[in-house]
Amino acid sequence: MNSKRFVFVIEDLYGGGAQKSLINTAEGLRQRGHQVTVFILRDLIEHRLPPGLEVINLALVNGVTKAISNVLLEKGQAWFIARAIRRLDPHVVLSCSCDKITRHIRHPNLWFWVKSNMLASRYTPQSKAKAKAKLQRFYNGRKVIGCSQGVVDGLLQDAELKPERILAIYNPYERDGFVRMAAEPAEVPRGEYLINVGTFEHRKRHDRLLRAYKASGVSTPLLLLGKGKPEEEARLRTLIRELDLEAQVILPGYQTNPYPYIKQAKALILTSDGEGLPRVLIESLFLGTPIVSVDCPSGPKEILTGELAAFLVPLQDEAALADAIARMDASPVTITADYYQAFLAESVLPQFEALSLAERAP
Repeated sequence: MNSKRFVFVIEDLYGGGAQKSLINTAEGLRQRGHQVTVFILRDLIEHRLPPGLEVINLALVNGVTKAISNVLLEKGQAWFIARAIRRLDPHVVLSCSCDKITRHIRHPNLWFWVKSNMLASRYTPQSKAKAKAKLQRFYNGRKVIGCSQGVVDGLLQDAELKPERILAIYNPYERDGFVRMAAEPAEVPRGEYLINVGTFEHRKRHDRLLRAYKASGVSTPLLLLGKGKPEEEARLRTLIRELDLEAQVILPGYQTNPYPYIKQAKALILTSDGEGLPRVLIESLFLGTPIVSVDCPSGPKEILTGELAAFLVPLQDEAALADAIARMDASPVTITADYYQAFLAESVLPQFEALSLAERAP
């Protein structure tokens, strides 16, 4: 494909998964010969940036603008972004995590890159109705990319979205980097263990994990890799004591490089109420570690294929989760490249390139 011009717009590049996915996609396209610019709206960068990637801070968001936050201000911010975009005349514009501002921009090939179905993490009818109205306000009549088919289905069915066009495109990954990081020195426990990686917060449902682990009857230790607010960690430790699991559950704290721990684990377990496309599951496959997961919205169903499909269990069925943990502990699935091929950059980036073929206004 001939070189195309891509512009990404995101509020900042703090250390989150959506930000990391954007950097990977932008750099992947640049390495394939395209002209790529990333606009951020405030000076917050926590990820390590590739040396050749152009990142420009438009300085449109700060504590004051966040406190004021109204439609008039959003339109003013959008005007400045649109002016910066026009100067570059890109073939494709992708907005991520700043859509309340960029929804006011009119560009013939502007795509809104949605990383999750926010309805999945809303627990009351009122909050679901509010989230549904917000999604429709932002994306009806627009071009939308969901990071998984599950996100797309949720937007169309649960949010009843009516977009101009909607596509599912996975986040692109380079496996070699994870393999290298997994080989770095780390204080990994000796012997076999199961692992869960994630922030200690309600959405990750460590309570569900611990009850199912207890019910499974396995003797293999469970390692919980992550951190959370002090009250969440205290709640977690209390539940571990109540379930009499203090001798089996290991809490090594947050690790900046979790990959040696994931690689050496017998299996990884995910028990969240909702995700977009869980990075940790894909990373686990890259490192040859099989998975047990609840069928939460969305992503696990698309990741656990082949033999792993037998270890995808209904979201609320803790007995089935306990059984899956016991079965995986007894006979772990061998992971081959077929399980992760669809998530590799070489498979994904051509789909982003194809966005440039969409009709542009003269």
